Amino acid sequence: MSCLACCCTSLTCGLCSSVASGISKRSARIAYCGIFGISLIVSWVLREVAPPLLEKIPWIKSSGTHSKEWYQMEAVFRVSLGNFLFFAILALVMIGVKDQNDRRDSWHHDGWIAKLVIWVLLTTLMFFMPNEVITIYGTLSKFGAGLFLLVQVIILLDATHSWNDAWVAKDEQKWYYALLAVSVVCYIAAFTISGILFIWFNPSGHDCGLNVFFLVTTMILAFSFAVIALHPQVNGSLLPASVISVYCAYVCYTGLSCEPRDYTCNGLHNKSAVSTSTLVLGMLTTVLSVLYSALRAGSSTTFLSPPSSPKSGAKKPLLDSKELEEGKEKKETEPRPVSYSYTFFHLIFALASMYSAMLLSGWTSSSESSELIDVGWTSVWVRIGTEWVTAALYVWTLVAPLIIPDREFF
Repeated sequence: MSCLACCCTSLTCGLCSSVASGISKRSARIAYCGIFGISLIVSWVLREVAPPLLEKIPWIKSSGTHSKEWYQMEAVFRVSLGNFLFFAILALVMIGVKDQNDRRDSWHHDGWIAKLVIWVLLTTLMFFMPNEVITIYGTLSKFGAGLFLLVQVIILLDATHSWNDAWVAKDEQKWYYALLAVSVVCYIAAFTISGILFIWFNPSGHDCGLNVFFLVTTMILAFSFAVIALHPQVNGSLLPASVISVYCAYVCYTGLSCEPRDYTCNGLHNKSAVSTSTLVLGMLTTVLSVLYSALRAGSSTTFLSPPSSPKSGAKKPLLDSKELEEGKEKKETEPRPVSYSYTFFHLIFALASMYSAMLLSGWTSSSESSELIDVGWTSVWVRIGTEWVTAALYVWTLVAPLIIPDREFF
């Protein structure tokens, strides 16, 4: 099994190492996203092909007879643990890096061949770990995945407000029309999705009160977002409200689609199609959210920038023209604050590794067929809980300045 894991992870190592020397500081964030993407592919592949091989490994099979689903989760968790340790170690190493002259700044941006080798070794070594360690990691992953979902929601809120502020700052009539058009389209999409979900998950002749409750709550939340955002005392806008409404409708769909296949109120009975679409949408959402957080880390948001960073608030140039003329030697010794927190950056990937493990293992629920991915009541409530937390955080961003007027909110 160790050979299989090593081969799967090494297949991509040659291609990645060939371009490692060409990775610049600006593209380093994308390179880390590439490593994370490779880990998702490896997890997915091993989930399908590894169970028969894991059954032959003594230290994995030693705890007794297990089902195929158990071996699938073992493969996923072991790859996830290796990926988690890779980014967690980087996060710990980068604690306190505030200056680009710090030696660890080069560790963050350079040494890609060494990083790929370390990543392959960590992933391979996880298949030699005892089952007890993997069980503990699986339990911790539930909390780490929940924290990642919370961070993902905060990133979404930050993105929508930044989008709205960017268009409003242009102060041109066409951009106001664009804001209105996008908002209307998003609201139409949100209510259309909710209407379709009523057809799919509330079939006639069945008592589907729980599904109806989820869907009606989603529609009420969408309407409430607009009412609160447009209230005269609230400094809100319709664009963020509409985008959050679409996101809540999407999360509601993912939650309902995770319902067990024998549940009479689940109108989606095509097992392979539903499991594949759920996996693809979930993985795509994970990759996009991690990619956005990586790119957002270099922007002006204070959420991702350390206090000493010029991105965190001060707009004063780091070096004025006189200092630039004083010579190369002085420039090399002049403090140059980093533009984002390296520790937070790697922590996002570490938490995302836990979330991807939960996604591929159905939140460690093996009650459904092994052919289905992310199906079960645990997955349903995780999604619905995420929707409600998103709604609560968005409403808080609107009303917080009224409740605590003495504080600044970004």
